[in-house]
Amino acid sequence: MKKYLLPKNGNFYKANLHCHTNISDGKLSPEEIKNLYKENGYSIVAYTDHEVYITHNDLTDSDFLALNGMEIAFCEMYANKTYAFAEQCHLLAIALDKSIEVQPVFAEERHVRYNKHLFSLVNTGGNVRPLDKWYAPSCINFTIKTCNQKGFFTVYNHPSWSLENYSQYINYEGMHAMEMFNGGATALGYEDYNPRVYDDLLRSGKKLYAIGADDNHNKYAGNPKSPYSDAFKAFTMIKADNLDYESVSKALINGNFYASESPEIQELYYEDGKVYIKCSSAQKIYVSYGGRKAQVEYMTDKPLTSAEFEISKEHGYFRLTVVGLDGKRATTNAYYPSELDK
Repeated sequence: MKKYLLPKNGNFYKANLHCHTNISDGKLSPEEIKNLYKENGYSIVAYTDHEVYITHNDLTDSDFLALNGMEIAFCEMYANKTYAFAEQCHLLAIALDKSIEVQPVFAEERHVRYNKHLFSLVNTGGNVRPLDKWYAPSCINFTIKTCNQKGFFTVYNHPSWSLENYSQYINYEGMHAMEMFNGGATALGYEDYNPRVYDDLLRSGKKLYAIGADDNHNKYAGNPKSPYSDAFKAFTMIKADNLDYESVSKALINGNFYASESPEIQELYYEDGKVYIKCSSAQKIYVSYGGRKAQVEYMTDKPLTSAEFEISKEHGYFRLTVVGLDGKRATTNAYYPSELDK
């Protein structure tokens, strides 16, 4: 029986799910971000300024969807470490319902480094106690659980930039997704492409998705196509029935998307123990299982635009990667044969 891993029906919408504006430390206003991303083929932007949740439903129109969110940071500040060497954990919390107005967790004001006057505009719901944030799994997991319970989609951000290692991130529980690509960090010179972290989490039994995002601050707003710009470096391609908040939120929860730096995946399905993929022109396509098992198909006389692989079932899960002619990558979420064969 054919099972579509990306839905057969619906539309693809290009999304940047991690974005900063001049509400925190970005250079552009929310409306300027909307115009910039629409001009460059995006249909969705999640506004995720630091520590403050402010809704932007007024920016949504017939061909653009503003998702409401925030970024929450947990920083290690030992006396013998400078900021440059201090590990951090950053989380996205993206509201799954546009009617959510109350911020899910609140930092003490001392944690809000940007535009502190906006802190007074945040909807606290009346009597919410600020969270004295500590860089510890107990506090991070409490935050993830709280955000999930309050209707938010939670994402683990840029583990390479954060300087976190296995002993730290393996303790985090309940995240919906992690950043496979963080374009902003990559533009800064980090290689924030994180397949090893994703496989570590999957092998430990955690089930989560992988997204791509810019984490843009738009320092080079006057020249967004500059190689130094942090705009348009990575994205999430979401397949949803319609470009509205409810449909896109449903697609996020169901994992109906893939992460990319450039290549496009047009079709992905599983049938009779095989996975089939159609994509934009590629130099190679491979399926990996998180261990020492992978299968790869390389281009020969002409670029690849499709591939099929017999899926090995003893490894628990599989995921696919497309490497474009320019060397940039697209990756799927992890899929589980035991669930697909039911």
